[in-house]
Amino acid sequence: MAGACALGLTMLASAPAQAPQRFIVTAYVFPRGRSLSAGEIDAGAVSRINYAFATVQDGRVGGVSAADAQNLAMLTGLRARNPSLAVLISVGGWLGSGGFSDAALTAQSRSEFAASAVELLRRYDLDGLDVDWEYPGLPGAGHAFRAEDAQNFTSLIEELRRRFDREKRPNDRRWLLTIAAGASDEYLSHVEMSEVQGYLDGVNLMAYDYTMPSGHGATGHNAPLFAEPGAPSRDAVDGSVRSFERAGVPARKILLGAALYGHAWGDVADRNHGLFQPGRSAGKDSIPYSAIEQEMLGHGFTRYWDEAASVPYLYNAGTREFVAYDDAESLGVKSDYVKAQQLGGMMLWEYLDDPSGALLHAIDRALMPARGAAP
Repeated sequence: MAGACALGLTMLASAPAQAPQRFIVTAYVFPRGRSLSAGEIDAGAVSRINYAFATVQDGRVGGVSAADAQNLAMLTGLRARNPSLAVLISVGGWLGSGGFSDAALTAQSRSEFAASAVELLRRYDLDGLDVDWEYPGLPGAGHAFRAEDAQNFTSLIEELRRRFDREKRPNDRRWLLTIAAGASDEYLSHVEMSEVQGYLDGVNLMAYDYTMPSGHGATGHNAPLFAEPGAPSRDAVDGSVRSFERAGVPARKILLGAALYGHAWGDVADRNHGLFQPGRSAGKDSIPYSAIEQEMLGHGFTRYWDEAASVPYLYNAGTREFVAYDDAESLGVKSDYVKAQQLGGMMLWEYLDDPSGALLHAIDRALMPARGAAP
């Protein structure tokens, strides 16, 4: 591990010198049907809020409930605290991407989708749209997909950009257009990223879930910054960033995703403190950081630090449980990586998993005073 760690530090040290830049912090807020209160959101520590989720219904952006409307009104009201705050709505998601392939299929369907997006943004006084199609040309959660999704995705984003730029807002602020992108070469092989990025204000890189109990028989890190020898998977955040840059995405448009949750494995032998050992789902596949902080740290779990991957992990020898997660230290390191690589900023999934704000504030401290508002 020491050699890989030295390599990682060398990569950071040899990165281009930081240019004057204001970094964006985007936070996804996913209330899952409940009403939010203004006190839950630190409007001063984020640049953009992506409210999740609207859905694709009959080719249009819809699925906004009365509770969603109330939440959106509260979030846009936070501009009184932070006038530069941008509030977007995210459409799709893992379970909500089923209608995208049809909506993107023809020029007429794309026009109708874009028109409905404009209507929704005006109705709720929003600052933009985040397209979370998971995933063009791939089955995702079992939804319809087509081989021509790659070209149609480009055309859909182009139509949204054209329509957004044509519309005039009362405050003269332009509507933002972003996407959530899978951090894998498979995703990149099914999209025309070099063309798509030209229409976008940001690419929210979902740089997490590299190892999951449901898909891997051995334990590993949720979001390792660097790959290391001995890991079941060599996929890591740095590799994803470099793949997106090679695919044509400018560094300044990449918002590095950070997971405010962890994954847990059970029945893990006490070797290497459980790291890279056989295991199975512990029945709590995704654990919010709040639960890790309150129920695990200091409650039978010992925290360890992987120097090579630049992330922590937990192991409980008594219960034979292993937990992969990020904490304030690792997100501070990732923030330094964002600055060193001159990326656009960071993205958080999902804000409500960290109600104490411990992780958000670690990022805020690392990126300030360079953190800024959405353009």
